[in-house]
Amino acid sequence: MNPTPAPRPAGGPLLTEVVDGRSGRVRVSGHLTPQGADLLRGTVEGLRRQGHSTVVLDLADVQAADDVGLHVLSTLRSTMAAEGDLLLVCNLLVGNAPAELLPLP
Repeated sequence: MNPTPAPRPAGGPLLTEVVDGRSGRVRVSGHLTPQGADLLRGTVEGLRRQGHSTVVLDLADVQAADDVGLHVLSTLRSTMAAEGDLLLVCNLLVGNAPAELLPLP
């Protein structure tokens, strides 16, 4: 499937995603900004409407992520969990070290 570019903020970085609708997996690359996270939220919600109770976000190719973008994903994960679904976030790095997506207080 072809990558779907996120709307590009004026002069801002680009986020792309490759969606595997059969497995419920989304491979993400670029920069995770609030706009990019909103694109991912829409993609995840679309996969859930197709019947996926587990969605996997592979962030191995994400070069940078801001706090707001990460917060959007954390909120989405919490919302899905409250509804009995699961958002798995794989290969999240901060700097060059693996990181965990934690809920914000």
